[in-house]
Amino acid sequence: MAASTTAPDSPVRRKPRATQRGRQLEPAALAEIETLLAGRARARDHLIEHLHAIQDACGHLALRHLRALAQWMNLPMAAVYETATFYAHFDIVREGEIPPPAVTIRVCDSLSCELAGARTLHAALAAELDPAQIRVVRAPCMGRCDSAPVVEVGHRHLGHATPAAVSTLLHGAGDLHPEPIVWPRLDAYRSEGGYALLQSVRDGSVSIERLSQVLQDAGLRGLGGAGFPTFKKWAFVRAEPAPRYMVINADEGEPGTFKDRHYLEQAPHRFLEGALISAAAVDAAALYIYLRDEYPGLHAVLRTAIAEVESAGLAAPGYIVLRRGAGAYICGEESALIESLEGKPGKPRHRPPFVAQKGLFDRPTLVNNVETVYWIPLLWQRGADWFASQGRNGRKGLRSFSVSGRVNKPGVHLAPAGITLQELVDEYCGGMAEGHRLLAYLPGGASGGILPASKADIPLDFDTLQPHGCFIGSAAVVVISDQDDLRAVAKNLMAFFADESCGQCTPCRVGTEKMLGLLERDEWDAGQLQRLAQVMQDASICGLGQAAPNPVTSLLRFFPAELAEQGISLRPAAANTESAS
Repeated sequence: MAASTTAPDSPVRRKPRATQRGRQLEPAALAEIETLLAGRARARDHLIEHLHAIQDACGHLALRHLRALAQWMNLPMAAVYETATFYAHFDIVREGEIPPPAVTIRVCDSLSCELAGARTLHAALAAELDPAQIRVVRAPCMGRCDSAPVVEVGHRHLGHATPAAVSTLLHGAGDLHPEPIVWPRLDAYRSEGGYALLQSVRDGSVSIERLSQVLQDAGLRGLGGAGFPTFKKWAFVRAEPAPRYMVINADEGEPGTFKDRHYLEQAPHRFLEGALISAAAVDAAALYIYLRDEYPGLHAVLRTAIAEVESAGLAAPGYIVLRRGAGAYICGEESALIESLEGKPGKPRHRPPFVAQKGLFDRPTLVNNVETVYWIPLLWQRGADWFASQGRNGRKGLRSFSVSGRVNKPGVHLAPAGITLQELVDEYCGGMAEGHRLLAYLPGGASGGILPASKADIPLDFDTLQPHGCFIGSAAVVVISDQDDLRAVAKNLMAFFADESCGQCTPCRVGTEKMLGLLERDEWDAGQLQRLAQVMQDASICGLGQAAPNPVTSLLRFFPAELAEQGISLRPAAANTESAS
């Protein structure tokens, strides 16, 4: 037998691939993207804006367009896909899938809307409408809790919605754009002294130190939830090297919160003046406003207001950058918001460093809430003593309470800091709704815990609720009555947190789902729930996972008798031997 002339270890040569691995770029898709985005920036931080532009034009995001966008922006397809799939408002259509219908109806399923019948409304709409023509989906809080239940038809919101009202809108004029907002324009605001403080800060007649002292004397704190003193935050960022940035967090997504929307609709120029003053205080290279996508009407308001400011020479063109969120509650956390501004999935960063040191584009960044900066011009005009003299029960200042649930007059109520829930309901909300008796209330939205009616006399303010396992947060007060199911309340809140978890850390990602499953049982193991809550509070990266157990731990602490009346038996913690895992 003749010996082989080929060495046994010689490699087998393969023909080189004619194309790259994976799906190939379609030249037609690239041409469409180039036409749609002509003249726009290709930097990574514009990615989410470009995704919005594609979806607005096409009604969805096809993979062919995502591949073309990746090519156009010189980004990996994985980066574009990861970002697009992270946000709830982007509809990804893969090969072979049918694009969503032209019209989508979103039914808010937040606690306030569920109390007002959103579940029944969703079922009725889903049964009546042709799914091939109109898509009906659940959606988290839309920031309109005072008119619950709320639906969004296209981009138009309906408060106190009914199937008949939705049908009338669909079969009427067909205008599914946001309802126009009437707001005071620049001339009206300036006629009342608007932007005078900004000019004084810029020309040096009012120093930053003097203005900071006014804010300190007034006791102005961050009103997005954390309550950090505003003057201290200014000082921390000013102490860092330039360039610095200013970011406004207008992504209020806490269920029950809608005060920022109220102030932006009522006084957008006062907000802009406060934001520009804050930017001047830290000598910011640019001012970014991150506005939640659930407020499409306000996007139009702010675009117009910013244009007025630029035309009047109060801000250089392009200095104020308005960015659009995409449906992610986690982006209310300041580092997640900054990740989103940079065109990435909104996952919170590990700290330190804090965003005051390394924030947007890795530079020192001042992050303030809408309402916080809204107050700055007013405090200067009326004086620190005017603000600090407000308050009850030993507290100082005013608080904007977003009140919803079982009251006669839900809405944004400006009331003294330290007011009690009972006083707030009686004096500002017209009392409890007819036929309802106060059972419980959420003092700080979904994450702020739940207190019983017996504690309706606690002053509502920063630092007053912590001894009771709760906090005021953004002052989103949801009132619950004796006709409401406490387990349904807890499940609604925990389902929200499970849906909104970014998934980055195991304690939050797994813990929220695990706790939701435990709430389904007719017997609640108090020990297991408490241990699971402790793990989430101790080990979650950000406030979402840390605060998610608060409604459940509140029910275990304050409502054992009420739970028993509603058919939930509690296994005492001392008798438990099962692991929380």
